[in-house]
Amino acid sequence: MGVPGVSSNRVFGANGGHEQVVFCSDPASGLRAIIAIYSTALGPALGGTRFYPYASEDEALHDVLELSRGMAYKNALAGLDHGGGKAVIWGDPATDKSEPLLRAYGRFVQSLGGRYYTACDVGTYVADMDVVARECRYVTGRSAEHGGAGDSSVLTAYGVFQGIRAAATHRWGSGSLAGRRVGISGVGKVGKHLVEHLIADGASVVVADVSEAAVAAVRHAHPSVESTAPDDLITAAMDVYAPCALGAALDDDTVPALAAEIVCGAANNQLAHPGIDKVLADRGILYAPDYVVNSGGVIQVADEIEGFVFERAKKRASGIYATTLEILQLADADGVTPAEAADRLAERRMADVSRLRTILLP
Repeated sequence: MGVPGVSSNRVFGANGGHEQVVFCSDPASGLRAIIAIYSTALGPALGGTRFYPYASEDEALHDVLELSRGMAYKNALAGLDHGGGKAVIWGDPATDKSEPLLRAYGRFVQSLGGRYYTACDVGTYVADMDVVARECRYVTGRSAEHGGAGDSSVLTAYGVFQGIRAAATHRWGSGSLAGRRVGISGVGKVGKHLVEHLIADGASVVVADVSEAAVAAVRHAHPSVESTAPDDLITAAMDVYAPCALGAALDDDTVPALAAEIVCGAANNQLAHPGIDKVLADRGILYAPDYVVNSGGVIQVADEIEGFVFERAKKRASGIYATTLEILQLADADGVTPAEAADRLAERRMADVSRLRTILLP
């Protein structure tokens, strides 16, 4: 993965979309990472660091390119003055993560000079960001003890809940989930908080996760929650399906079998390939675009950059309801899928704001 100890840049053309891709290697600590900056049209790129045991470098590269593009669109629709970026560390966080590795990674992020701000993602936590920040100023999602906002999954789950409410309003005329059945795939950092919001709103919940411990913890906290095997959830009777694990949950096999009327969850890149959104629409299933509804976390870490105030960040995350509803209504009006409508809105904001950068300032 690149020259040992050196970061290398690969700049893609206009069709590729990405401004910069940096391959990072530190053999002594075992660090193998890729940082992808999709766009800085709205400001410095912002997105988390995923620590995951990819099968190959190609798989890691594909993931970081897709995730960073999604962050650009997410940040645009969240109203943030940030572009899109993401990083992946190739390895098993359970065995490969160490202080030297995280600090080496921090130095690579620092070397970008503020073009990219990092935060937590799958496989990384608040404590990890505190370590990264010992070598880097461009880190969010830090602990409160170190001036940060803490766990961003809290507002991520809150935002997804607002997205579900908006989709329910659009489909059923009411944002209440009382009496509705919601299936959640993945009850880790975000999914477990989403359960709390749904139960409080009167929904019945069925969960599935590859981790038996995660399911047990949720059922212990909420005895009314049901559980099923991950492979069985997709066909279970439910009104709303909430994918909250890894991406590509909606593919050519799962969508035809899906029993829900609404899909709205926290996972990134839920559509396995272009065209799946059309398959969902043809089946009459309302899809709330993932990068719109799961933006509560990035709203939280962006707020941290200017000095975190929870109520201010939560108020902004509450706006996910209105944004989601606007996108669903626009999709109906224009005769396109919600995914297409969301992309159009995001691209319009990026184009409008980046155009303003051509106005010279003294």
